[in-house]
Amino acid sequence: MNIYELPELPLNEEITTILAENKNIRIERIASTGQTSDWYDQNETEFIILAEGNAVIEYENNKRVVMSKGDTLLIEPHERHRVSFTSENPPCVWICVFY
Repeated sequence: MNIYELPELPLNEEITTILAENKNIRIERIASTGQTSDWYDQNETEFIILAEGNAVIEYENNKRVVMSKGDTLLIEPHERHRVSFTSENPPCVWICVFY
């Protein structure tokens, strides 16, 4: 698999592909083109690599993280957050590691 091979753009919805997983870890590729999210409150730690595109992550405490291609972010368990912006061109290609 090539993480940059995507279906025809723009995407109607985010596409999540599980790249690997076991009982301790899950690695996902997420592709998005303008989609945003509701609030997340996860039990897991999430390490994010934005491999392509631009995005904004907002936290419940009004903290905002502007991300560009190559940026990484660590989200601790139960740190309420949401994706408030994803670029369409180029699309966002996320690699997310949950543990």
